[in-house]
Amino acid sequence: MWPWGHLAVAYLSYSVAVRRQFDRPPRAAPAMALVVGSQTPDLIDKPLAWNVGVLPGGRTLAHSLFVAALLVPTVLVAADRLDGRTVGVGFLVGYCSHLLADIPPTVFTGNVAGGAYLLWPILEQPPEDPVAGILDAILHYYELGAYEWVQFGLFAAAVFVWYLDGMPGLGVVRTTLERRLGVGSRS
Repeated sequence: MWPWGHLAVAYLSYSVAVRRQFDRPPRAAPAMALVVGSQTPDLIDKPLAWNVGVLPGGRTLAHSLFVAALLVPTVLVAADRLDGRTVGVGFLVGYCSHLLADIPPTVFTGNVAGGAYLLWPILEQPPEDPVAGILDAILHYYELGAYEWVQFGLFAAAVFVWYLDGMPGLGVVRTTLERRLGVGSRS
């Protein structure tokens, strides 16, 4: 799945859950943590596999349920100590939704080897074509088929829901950029 597909699945899931449980849209800090969490497995595994060569594939270490089983309580304890449980939960929803969203559709038709990454290193990662980095992946590794178009549709839906939710996080990003760059509205 592409980064925007992961972001879309994470945000749509989180927005629905927050609205059902608290009857309000997501707040800024947890939404921003969700964005980071939704990309983290790929930000770890892909460079370590494609650029450094220390992992056998782009869905191994950070995509493993064993790592997730260690990460979940660690993040929750740290978030509680920092008085930021909702931020920790936002990160974890993004992270865990990434693992599930990477399950290829072929798994649901019986080709379970596509989900082997979830039990890495117990189950070996199916071989993948060599990739010379993210640019090579974008230009050559991925094709633009129906699955990718569904991801674009999900992303459009997520942007629309984010807009309806009041664009949580945008104000924080805007304020931070204005402060760092010394620009913005001045009276």
